[in-house]
Amino acid sequence: MDGKEGESHIKTQVLPVDVNNIGEFVFHEPEKSFLGHWDVQLRKDSHDAANLLQAVKRLQTSSLPVAFPTETVYGLGADATREDAVAGIYKAKQRPADNPLIVHISSLTQLRRLLSSSSAPGLDGTHPGDTRQDPIPAIYHPLISRFWPGPLTILLPLPEPSPLAPSVTGTLSTFGVRMPSSRLALALIHLAGLPIAAPSANASTRPSPTTAAHVLHDLSGRIELILDGGPCSVGVESTVVDGLVHPPVILRPGGVSLEMLRQCSGWEHAEVGYRDGAETGVPRAPGMKYKHYSPTARVILVHGPLSLQLLTKHLGQRRNVGLATTKTWGVGGLPASGAYVTAPTLEGEDTLRRFTIQNRTAESSFATANINGQRDKPDTAQTYTNGENSEDPDTINVVSIDLGTETASIAQNLFSALRELDLQGVDVIFVEAISATEGHAAAAVMNRLRKAAELEIQP
Repeated sequence: MDGKEGESHIKTQVLPVDVNNIGEFVFHEPEKSFLGHWDVQLRKDSHDAANLLQAVKRLQTSSLPVAFPTETVYGLGADATREDAVAGIYKAKQRPADNPLIVHISSLTQLRRLLSSSSAPGLDGTHPGDTRQDPIPAIYHPLISRFWPGPLTILLPLPEPSPLAPSVTGTLSTFGVRMPSSRLALALIHLAGLPIAAPSANASTRPSPTTAAHVLHDLSGRIELILDGGPCSVGVESTVVDGLVHPPVILRPGGVSLEMLRQCSGWEHAEVGYRDGAETGVPRAPGMKYKHYSPTARVILVHGPLSLQLLTKHLGQRRNVGLATTKTWGVGGLPASGAYVTAPTLEGEDTLRRFTIQNRTAESSFATANINGQRDKPDTAQTYTNGENSEDPDTINVVSIDLGTETASIAQNLFSALRELDLQGVDVIFVEAISATEGHAAAAVMNRLRKAAELEIQP
């Protein structure tokens, strides 16, 4: 969606920012961390700092959202206290109005100001020198100490009167908030001096963006500015938890696992409070109700080995196939590229069909977006193959992307791979499932895949 008709009047600019070149982060006593009091002193001669300040100004004044990187995925941010700014997020993403947004903050002081008008207390739950209660519920203190800044969102009671724009929460009496660990995101929020509402910076239902080029592909012509801070390190969205109920629950899996949560005081009996499929009713957290993370191609999630018989059974008359491999597949269960196999033709009859395989990386066609908002990519989706006669309608063209064998690399590469296979013009994508207990982000990976898949095949 590179400047759809009727949207091209908005010029989308991509500004690179290397956080190491913007200036110095200064931490004050007593915490000497992002959880305490800190500041960032920008370099006056830094182009990166100047680009960052352009985004800060837009967040403070514009009704159009700004895309920026976090450690999880790229976010689409706006001033969480201005209704016109928040409405710009929903318009750019074409996001359902009842899907709540997560608020991003840069310090505990900022969060406490959202929750009350009193001065900032310590994590022990009281203000220095008096007995007033911390507005942050005590159940969250162990999580904040261990996981913030980081990929964890907590649900908090919406204060009355609420300082947040109504569209942030819809009809909910709670709101989700997190402190990202990305120093670029923290600097942006801190310099803006605002709580930032930010869902993922993709068109609604599409795979989440983990590079600036992904954002540009989806939202060019819909927003003015994308900060390019490089690829995201985690690759899946934050874990969302609700500690206001007993026992506490996970509403969305992410970079912090259930096992990690259960190691914290008060969270020993935390439970799963989500389903991997779409849910009904008013969603308590983002990602719960609607179909998400889906490429254009049909996605089939496969447990167990891949075989030619399985592939051709579900391929039918289609001829362009994508594979996203993880632990064991590779292409060992398939014929060599250039071989002929027995499979259905376009007319549905079994015959010999040529089989070609091309191995690619998750970012083969998504070059880094540059400052002019351009990138190198195919003009139209196409499938690259090694074999001759790849345009023959009876040829089966396979594009294979290896996500890695470690859960962290699978999570980091998942959304990029789905987007790359879409660019290659495949008709169907077969994804190798992993165990939901293999690593901290495994449950999140499988949750996203089940929401994207039309079919799940068990062994």
